[in-house]
Amino acid sequence: MLAQNIFSMFVDPVLRAPTIGCMLMCLAASLMGVVVFLRKQSLIGEALSHASYPGVILGIITAAFFSIDDGDELILSLLVILGGLLSSLVGIWVISFLENKGKVASDAALCFVLSTFFGIGLTLTSEVQFAFTSLYRRALSYLYGQAATMTDVHILIYGGLALIVILVIGYFYKELQVITFDREFAKSLGIPVKMVDCFLFGLVALAVMIGIRSVGIILMSAMLIAPAVAARQFTHRLNRMFLIAAIFGMLSGFFGIYFSIQLSEVFSRDQTSLRIILPTGPMIVLIASMICIFALLFAPERGLAIRLWRIALFRYTCLCENILKEIWRIEPQKQISKEEISKYHQVSSLYLSFILWRMARNGWLEKKKNEYALTKDGSLRAVRIVRLHRLWEVYLANYLGMGAERVHRNAEEMEHILTPEIERELTLLLKNPKVDPHSQPIPGKRTI
Repeated sequence: MLAQNIFSMFVDPVLRAPTIGCMLMCLAASLMGVVVFLRKQSLIGEALSHASYPGVILGIITAAFFSIDDGDELILSLLVILGGLLSSLVGIWVISFLENKGKVASDAALCFVLSTFFGIGLTLTSEVQFAFTSLYRRALSYLYGQAATMTDVHILIYGGLALIVILVIGYFYKELQVITFDREFAKSLGIPVKMVDCFLFGLVALAVMIGIRSVGIILMSAMLIAPAVAARQFTHRLNRMFLIAAIFGMLSGFFGIYFSIQLSEVFSRDQTSLRIILPTGPMIVLIASMICIFALLFAPERGLAIRLWRIALFRYTCLCENILKEIWRIEPQKQISKEEISKYHQVSSLYLSFILWRMARNGWLEKKKNEYALTKDGSLRAVRIVRLHRLWEVYLANYLGMGAERVHRNAEEMEHILTPEIERELTLLLKNPKVDPHSQPIPGKRTI
């Protein structure tokens, strides 16, 4: 049933255009969002989406002046896109002028353009409401988004615009890569930085114009940034980031449409007098935001939850090794109680009980009544951690010249992360020392 419903989104005459159109919109927006995000210009999408609104309204007024109505969908859409694009480009020029000539801070210039142009657009919209009532609904659709009214014409328009974005990014990929990460180096290579910047800002404006029909001017900036932020958590390479962002963007577009329809039906199924509608544009943004939050939490390397898990696992490993080391130092063959172990480690009684239970399960400790003793495996592990500790102390004292009284604390930290390769290098470098700076014997490697 689920597969059938998903397939119907691409073949149903009513659902086909909104689904494919939104996916193309999100594809183009997410690609440009990568550029905007990496250049630390995330607010530019917000400013340009609002700056495009006067042009959108002027496009509608132009259509009304030439007696073009809703029936001429292609011409009307092209006029709106052209007007919004020109208005966005003017907004870019004003931002650049304020920053370069007026010496206005970047955030202040962005806020000025955002509020001023949006105010002009709302003023024009109020006039359209009375002068061209039939086209007023179209003006609102670009303000809040109205993907459900898309037709097959929009697939062609957005497909063409998305193709332009992909081709330009592909053509300028090398220049884009250099300029994004090192502008001065790009200038030294003779790359026309200003020309590429103009292309990029033009593409951002184009991506904004692609998206406002689906998610609206107010929410468009989220579709530029959310897929890029999510993609950044999974890769350090620019080409992969473009690909992952495009996938996330298209998934956001598809599932935004899908859940908007399905959840609206579910919520309204038992309602006889009230029908609950979940708008498509906000749903697309919500899906993109959920993907972004999931990536921030669970990305393999950068995810917050994964990093917290690795930290907790490392602390668990350190505590296990410290317990083994303390028991070995007291007396390897002696049985020791939990209360005596707790004197050396400031952890809760419940957590310590769990640690000791796990160590017994791993075969490192042997429990007899209420006391613990090292097993053969546990003893070998304890000897190894003591050897690493004392080797590092010798390295700090003899090779780096630190005082013997200062090396213990650093060795307590380093003993848990020294690898066998580093151990071998230390042994060769220090000529296999027999005692540490405190005249304590260093266990030989053959005993481990």
